[in-house]
Amino acid sequence: MTPPTLLFLHALGASAREWRQVADHLSDHDCVALDLPGFGDAADAGHADVGTMTDWLAQEIRARDLTACVLVGHSMGGKIATLVAARAAAGEPGLANILGVVLVAASPPSPEPMDETRRAEMIAWFADGQASRDDAETFVDANSAETLPEALRDQAIDDVRRSNRAAWLGWLERGSREDGAAAVGQLALPALIIAGTEDGDLGEDAQRRLNLPHYANARMRVVQGAAHLIPYEQPRALAALIREHAALATTAALPEDFARLLDSDRVSSGTRAAMLDRIYPMPVGTALWDDADHATVAALVARILPDCGADRALAGRILASVAQGVGDGWRFAELPDDRAAWSRGLATLDTATGGFVALADPDQDGWLDRIAGGTVGIEEDASRLSPVQMRLWFEDVRAETVRIWMAQPATMAAIGYDGFAVGGDGPRKQGYTRTGADDPEAWQRPSQERGA
Repeated sequence: MTPPTLLFLHALGASAREWRQVADHLSDHDCVALDLPGFGDAADAGHADVGTMTDWLAQEIRARDLTACVLVGHSMGGKIATLVAARAAAGEPGLANILGVVLVAASPPSPEPMDETRRAEMIAWFADGQASRDDAETFVDANSAETLPEALRDQAIDDVRRSNRAAWLGWLERGSREDGAAAVGQLALPALIIAGTEDGDLGEDAQRRLNLPHYANARMRVVQGAAHLIPYEQPRALAALIREHAALATTAALPEDFARLLDSDRVSSGTRAAMLDRIYPMPVGTALWDDADHATVAALVARILPDCGADRALAGRILASVAQGVGDGWRFAELPDDRAAWSRGLATLDTATGGFVALADPDQDGWLDRIAGGTVGIEEDASRLSPVQMRLWFEDVRAETVRIWMAQPATMAAIGYDGFAVGGDGPRKQGYTRTGADDPEAWQRPSQERGA
């Protein structure tokens, strides 16, 4: 897969220029650094509140017609990145191409922690006009672990001074205080959350408390020798972390034609949100399933769906579905509820086989054939399943495995299924007009055949 485009969003008082060194270390990626309204070359755009900046970024993503992208947000830009990621997760059209988020010393969706004395001082710098050179120097130096090289320091200072006064004040007085945490909730989108060891208000502790809980699939990394201006202070280390995360996000990328169809007006927001949620791993509580259970279910997946192999992500989604009770709504009368049946079934399988995961493939197949035949089980043990129950449980395992596998967007793309694309959000649903065999409609043909 082609690496996703990296969209960079800068901090308060900065500009797209803060990312130049980082981009130099990411020459194998398409890097697009943006000036947020009111800053950098977009200073003349004036003040844009958080909602307006979020709308602006969403429109930028749509206008660029990207197949896949990762949002990289620094400080103020991190809050905007998270809010747009939440809109993507909710199924908003044109944003399904967002595959991941990197938050660099990021402001959270909730109010940003900030010493009020320092806030008042920063507001005063722009109270009657632009910041003075001395005030801008104070801001840059206070946010750096060590004094930046002269050229970079001058650039950072210049960006502070050319910031739009209304935009600077708008963020400090209102934007940084806005609370969008409830609207964001918890996102399945994979996130990399980065903090500098010398950062103050937005250091590791704040990132763990205020940003980490909003991402179910998140990793935390701490950059040594950096405070708040990590893109200036440690560009090489930061670029390496971004490259690693972009590679991880790429594994979730869908084929281009399928991705464009999913993001089209033929798909409702609710359907799009549900399908996007299925791309990423589901968190599973450790109280119900342990690592051995995951390994056993992954081994079962490999025997039921040989082309998938021991897919741990699919196994995790299966176990999460069972744990959350979102199955198909019925069970065999001879079996207990799904959670108990799976717990007892996995325990019985492991006991009867002496360790199912450790067996060779032919031996695993042999045991499963015997289970399907109703000859493997443990009678008169409330923590295990009888042979009859094991036969029924294994039937349920096969059905659940195939059901969840078929529901994956990657599976739909592989088999050419597009039945989800028959009704957008408007009152009139598109449906199909051609129903003959081997007679696809124009929207079903590959983009190269349509002349796109």
